[in-house]
Amino acid sequence: MKTTIRPAVPGDLPLIATLIRDLAEYEKLAHEVRFDEAVLGANLFGPHPHAEVVIGEIDGVAQGFALYFHNFSTFEGRPGIYLEDLYVRPEARGAGLGKALLAYLAKLAIDRDCARLQWSVLHWNAPSIGFYESLGAVPLDEWTVMRVDGEALRSLAGQA
Repeated sequence: MKTTIRPAVPGDLPLIATLIRDLAEYEKLAHEVRFDEAVLGANLFGPHPHAEVVIGEIDGVAQGFALYFHNFSTFEGRPGIYLEDLYVRPEARGAGLGKALLAYLAKLAIDRDCARLQWSVLHWNAPSIGFYESLGAVPLDEWTVMRVDGEALRSLAGQA
């Protein structure tokens, strides 16, 4: 088996959309997927991309992806890479593709002089948590992820 990690290109947009939907199904969050494919494409491949994607292939067949963007550590004074989503199709799990995707991002972080690679994982996803810990990742139990979206976001923005 040959594993390849490559940057996504605009022609990959339908594949990326499918993989996002597959990930949402796996995470029991399909009801939250509401992106417009054209808007997604503009945000990934337009003149001012907000995120990047790499595609993981096994023997030339796309079997997974990682979507990431830069964040910034004020304490480090340097950028980081935030992994928004990583997904490997069930039939390809155990072949090392997830590890290859994370290793690619770790190397990219080093090459871009980033202080860290960071992501979130659902509490119930014990297999992924164990996998991440086996690679040296540590849970940040002292932090709680916060979010403002939808009407709450509009309301808060109205206070500016």
